[in-house]
Amino acid sequence: MKTKKIRSLIRFFLGLLVSFFLVQCTATKKIEKLTSGDIKSMIDSSRFVFNAERVNPLRGRTRYLTSSYDVTVKKDSVESFLPYFGRAYQAPMDPSKGGIQFTSSDFLYTVKGAGGGDQWDVVISPKDNNDVQEMRFNIFGNGTASLNVTSTHKDAISFTGHIERIKK
Repeated sequence: MKTKKIRSLIRFFLGLLVSFFLVQCTATKKIEKLTSGDIKSMIDSSRFVFNAERVNPLRGRTRYLTSSYDVTVKKDSVESFLPYFGRAYQAPMDPSKGGIQFTSSDFLYTVKGAGGGDQWDVVISPKDNNDVQEMRFNIFGNGTASLNVTSTHKDAISFTGHIERIKK
């Protein structure tokens, strides 16, 4: 009888410990609620940050990202700090520049609305980067977004996440 009580007490504390760790692991960064008008304004002014939450390589499985990866779009520059999973056909000259990391100041920025809906396609084509050909964002009115990156020397890759305002 005494061992049953001890076992149930141990199970209770183990369950409590596991639930504590699960709560800590699922705690996420608070995301600012944006209206469709806010998002349209950010897209029209070419000032937003795309925060990647998941990556979907052409070959392989979808992965949730545990670190902070983003693309910052400003009127005069695009800064990309994204990971890469997949097949690369040419290694970077600088090993510290793995993934999709670059800053571009010469690029084409094109926006296409979705016929009255709360959805926009934003296409960025860097002219001063010989690896990334195109970054195609599909942004929704609730702030969620997807990003497809087409590269010269790597398989295509896509990301899902959300957009937010650029912090001052």
